Order: sequence, then C-alpha cells, then structure tokens
Amino acid sequence: MATYTDRSWNSPDGLRLHYRDYDGPHERPPILCIPGLTRNARDFEPVAERFAGKWRVIVVDLRGRGSSEHDPNPANYVPQVYAADLLKLLDQLGIADAVFVGTSLGGIVTMVMAKRDVERIAGALLNDIGPEIDPRGLARIGSHVGKAVDYADFAELARDLATRNGDTFPDYTPEQWEKFARTLASEQDGRVRFDYDMAIAGGFEASRSAPPADIWPYYRALAGRPVTLLRGELTDLLEEKVAQRMASEIPDVELVTIPRVGHAPALDEPESLAAIERLLGRVLAREEEHA
Repeated sequence: MATYTDRSWNSPDGLRLHYRDYDGPHERPPILCIPGLTRNARDFEPVAERFAGKWRVIVVDLRGRGSSEHDPNPANYVPQVYAADLLKLLDQLGIADAVFVGTSLGGIVTMVMAKRDVERIAGALLNDIGPEIDPRGLARIGSHVGKAVDYADFAELARDLATRNGDTFPDYTPEQWEKFARTLASEQDGRVRFDYDMAIAGGFEASRSAPPADIWPYYRALAGRPVTLLRGELTDLLEEKVAQRMASEIPDVELVTIPRVGHAPALDEPESLAAIERLLGRVLAREEEHA
C-alpha cells in the first residue's frame, strides 16, 4: 500500500482541514483528489497506489468529512466554499496548478474552481458528474444522506450496502463490499458510523430545492485543459446525452464509460486507471508544448 503523511491546513474561516500527502516529484503538477458528497480521502487509495511516487498525490477531506473539522455553520457546506478551501491549500503549499480528480461533488468543485481560477488546473478528471444531474440520482442520494445510522461492525454495514446498492455494483464480491464499507465509515464509540457530518444534508437539500442553475459555463471554463470524463455504465446521475454533449462542448475531452458500475466508478477499475494514465500523459504533453 502506498504510504502517505497526514497533514492539515486552515480554511479561510479557520477550520482545520485534513489531507493525505503521498510523496512524488515536485517539478510537475500534483494530482489533487476531491471526494464526493459523503466520502473521504480513503476513496482514492487505488489512485495513490497506482501513481504515487511517479506523481505527488494529494487527497483532501472536505470540511465535515473524514478527519477534517465539522463546520458549525452548515450553510457553508457548498461547492463555492470548498473551492475556496482548496485554493487556500494550494497557496499554502506553493502549488501553481494541479491535476484535479473529482468524484461527483468533487467534480462540481473542480468546475467551480475552473470558473474561479482556471490557471490552477493543469488537467481535470470528472468522475460521473456533469453540469446537468439526473433527478433520479438526486432523489436516491436525498433518501439516505444525513441519516445517522450506525452498525455493530463493518460486516453488518457491508451487508446493508450490498442490499441497497447491488444495482450500482452488480459484480461486487462480499470482500469488495466490506472494503467499500471501510472507505465510507469508521469506528466511533464502539459502533461503525458513516464518516461525515450529518448536517451536510441541509446544504444538499437546499441546492435541490433551489431553481436550477446553469452550470455549463463552469464546465466550459475548462476549455484549453486536458479533460477526462468518466461515466458509469449503470449511473443514475450522469445521463449519456449529457456526457456526449460534454464531450463535444469543449476541445481535448476524452469520454470513458466504465462497464458494469453505477454512480460512481471506484477508480480501481482497469478502465478508470488507464484513463487517468492517459490524462496525465496529455497534461505532460501540454506542459511541454507551453514550456
């Protein structure tokens, strides 16, 4: 397993936030990994295992997730605030730009960052997310986010996940479900609980009930950077027609469909890792062109 150092940074409003720092060359942009709504840095262990050492890999816990502090004001659990947090981290580390790898919410944060300061993005991978989100997926997420359920052990959580998400990962083995459980949750006070602040549900519901915003300009801000779009074949969040439009909306986009998985690809699939490898090659080629 790739080794890392646990580090922290302070958000613009003073929260102590956590990231994993996997060492690698500092003369090229690092890979900056951003998890989904209820997820944390453990999600990106397959990416670090594959690329750390050849690349510096930085994996963040967004505020309210994993080892990062919870926000006393749940209204701050929104993409614009997360993007500001990441800008502060890049500034603190003296990083001019990074290859952004964002799963679901992490992809939305990447698009927000592109609109805010695209020069900080050397390339981007958006994992099963786009400027338009399928209402089916939003309804599914809304049915469970913020529900404070706990379990006797990881095996019990794994069985529950398999029951609820079997359509998302139809080929998962019991061992894979238990590994999945250990990425989502941690032991707390003798019980196994999901590793995020339940208050993030408020921000999610507020965004669902608000009038739809036009996010396409945020996506189009990535023009000029190498972009990879991953889409799970069975996803209920990123419709194929939206993904196809994304692939044609700006230049230098590769669309990759990951077979037999839903939302979101776990980034341990051979197709996902190969797509990241190609993206990194495109990033290096672009840097050589602009050197």
